[in-house]
Amino acid sequence: MKYDRIDKELFISNRKRFTQHMEGNALAAFTSNDVFPTGADSTLPFKQSGDIFHLSGVDQEDSILVIFPNAKTEKFREVLFLTETNEHIAVWEGEKLTKEAAFETSGIKTVYWRHEFETIFKQMMAEADTIYLNTNEHARAKTEVETHEKRFNKNVVAQFPAHQVRKSAPIMHKIRSVKHPIELDLMQKACDITKAGVHRVLKALKPGVMEYELEAEIMHEFLRNRSKGFAYTPIIASGKSACVLHYIENNKECKDGDLILMDFGAEYANYCSDLTRTFPVNGRFTDRQKDVYNAVLRVKKASEQLLVPGTMLGEYHQEVGKLMTSELLGLGLLDQTDVKNENPDWPAYKKYFMHGTSHFIGLDTHDLGLWTEPIQENMVFTCEPGIYIPNENIGIRLEDDLVVREGQAPLNLMGDIPIEIEEIESIMND
Repeated sequence: MKYDRIDKELFISNRKRFTQHMEGNALAAFTSNDVFPTGADSTLPFKQSGDIFHLSGVDQEDSILVIFPNAKTEKFREVLFLTETNEHIAVWEGEKLTKEAAFETSGIKTVYWRHEFETIFKQMMAEADTIYLNTNEHARAKTEVETHEKRFNKNVVAQFPAHQVRKSAPIMHKIRSVKHPIELDLMQKACDITKAGVHRVLKALKPGVMEYELEAEIMHEFLRNRSKGFAYTPIIASGKSACVLHYIENNKECKDGDLILMDFGAEYANYCSDLTRTFPVNGRFTDRQKDVYNAVLRVKKASEQLLVPGTMLGEYHQEVGKLMTSELLGLGLLDQTDVKNENPDWPAYKKYFMHGTSHFIGLDTHDLGLWTEPIQENMVFTCEPGIYIPNENIGIRLEDDLVVREGQAPLNLMGDIPIEIEEIESIMND
């Protein structure tokens, strides 16, 4: 790992929050992600499961966490199973966590090697009546590949058919969505690295530069600041490509007079940032570009004020739609007839603003959270309105990451990253 060790109090607190939601004489098990093969002897870089990381801080493959708060034997109340480190592994891969390092990382005192799992787990299950199994229940989850977690769950159910099974996912959605102060500090660090990337790319942006060259400038800045890299595949979209919401080819030339929409964010310590800015390739916005840009910015500023405790996300998105409708009328992109005759299931504004405004962010870019419960303090959301006009080669989206606070406006973790037209033009023409 490139990042500094995280204070283990975060993971101790997260486990305590999880156990408060457990019922009866139950234990819960969490597994790490697989290392995914790509062909021959190659693999993708390892990416830890957000859930086991959230509860333990363990950032290596083939790990299992078991939480059993009511275990009669105290050492079985929190147990980690890790790959045993040895000289061979140290030479070929680098040393894995020792038992001592695992405690310093997680605050968990009981650590066994992975080959001891079957024996110890049977002892624990003999005492438990119920097991909480974890599953990916994100609304947009891709579940075609059988993961380590899926295989583990199938084996447990087959081996222990008399146990009751509960779901961990609803608890994880609840506790991961409300961030601990240490998590907020880590997310601020990720946003600060993103800021460095913005300033670097602004110096490189000019007519004739290739989109992938800008992507390389950003990656350079991320790596030199101890980030593992992009939190998600970056969008570096100039001209009409900015109207393609998930454009990731990043292979076009940036042309004089065009805008460029850049949607990227740094990862730090597994925590994500998510930013979008739209800049003029030549350093100056045209009058029309300014009008559309400022319309998006007004929607963004007004939308941020709606992210307060007690708000329901469904109602929030409806209110943002009203704000956007007003701006599109002002730009002449909609008229009153369009609004009067709109389909309630796909309002008129969706022709130019077809995606949502906000999503949870944290250990995943589209983080876990309960969309049917009111917003709470210390939840973190993106705010990302946009207007897309393909026939004018204009695609503008603006996005920051915001911490919900009680009794005051949200804290913008990206509040000092340039967004006003005057500041952008000043930096680009300095």
